[in-house]
Amino acid sequence: MTNKPLPKPVKPAAVQMAGSSVRKPPRGAVTKPQAKGRFGALPVPANREVSAYTKPNVFDRWTDDAAGVRSLEMGDNVITMFDIIGEDYWSGGGITAKKVAAQLKAIGPKPIEIQINSPGGDMFEGITIFNILREHPQPITVKVMGMAASAASVIAMAGDTIEIGAASFLMIHNCWVLAQGNRHDMRETADWLEPFDQAMVDLYAARSKQDAKKIAKWMDDETFMSGSQAISQGFADALLPADSMKIDDEAKARDEDLNEIRAMELSLVSAGMTRTDARARLTKIKGTPGAAFEDTPGAVADDWSGLAGLLSSIRSN
Repeated sequence: MTNKPLPKPVKPAAVQMAGSSVRKPPRGAVTKPQAKGRFGALPVPANREVSAYTKPNVFDRWTDDAAGVRSLEMGDNVITMFDIIGEDYWSGGGITAKKVAAQLKAIGPKPIEIQINSPGGDMFEGITIFNILREHPQPITVKVMGMAASAASVIAMAGDTIEIGAASFLMIHNCWVLAQGNRHDMRETADWLEPFDQAMVDLYAARSKQDAKKIAKWMDDETFMSGSQAISQGFADALLPADSMKIDDEAKARDEDLNEIRAMELSLVSAGMTRTDARARLTKIKGTPGAAFEDTPGAVADDWSGLAGLLSSIRSN
C-alpha cells in the first residue's frame, strides 16, 4: 500500500510538526499471525517527535493500586518494565525501545520473561517496543504485576503467554495527544490518529478473539480490566500466584512522588502551557530551581509539598 502524505499536520503542544515529513500509516495495520501466534508489526509515525501520552488520571490509578509492586524472583532472562514507557525527564529513566533492544541482545536467543508494572507513557514508543519483541526468535512470557496500562498494554500483547495478578489491571484506550490549533487542525489530528487506534483495535481483537467493535468501544471508554476479567476476555492466559509479587516500600514511595509531578506536568500542558514552561514552573514550585531538575533531571529530591494541592486545583477548574 502506498502511503499518502498527511495534509498540514497539527502542532501538538511541545512538539513542532510543521514542515515535517509525517505520513499517514497503512490502515491494514496488523498482519496475519506469525509463528508462535505472534502478530505483524504495528505502524509508528515516520516522525518520532510525535508522542501519545498516558492521561493524568491513569497516573493517579497507578499510584493508588500498583505503585511499588515488584517481583519476588529475577532471572538472567528477565526484562523488567517498572516505569513509564518512553524517556522520563523527571527521573532520568523510562522504558525505551533502545534499552529493550540492548537487553534482548545481551540475553541472546533464549526464552524471555517480561515483567510489567507500568502506567504506560508514550504510546508510539510502546508500539516500537512491541515490534522489537515480536521479532525475538524464542518464546516470550509476559507477567503483569500491578498494572499494564495504555502503551504498556500494547507491549504486553507481544507475549506468547500472558500472565496477570488477580489484583493487577490491564487498561486499554485510544491514543491521547496534547494538541492545539483551530477546528481544521483538530480534524486533521483526529484523521491522523485514527489508523493508529485501528491498529490497536486489530491487535487486541486478534489476541482476545473479541469483536473489533466491542474492542473499539472499550478503548473509547478507557477500560480497566482486573486479572480475572483480562483472562475471561482473552487478553491474558493465566493468573500469577499472589506470592510471586511483593510491595517494595522504597519503590512505592518513589513511584508516588514521580507520578504526582508527571500528572501535574501533563495537566499544565493540557491547560495551554508548553512542556518547557510547565517543567520550569514545577521546578520553581518544588523549591529548588536549577538544583535538581534543570541541571540533573535524574536527581529527584524528597520535598514535593505544594504539588498535590495545585494539581487538585487545576483539575477542578
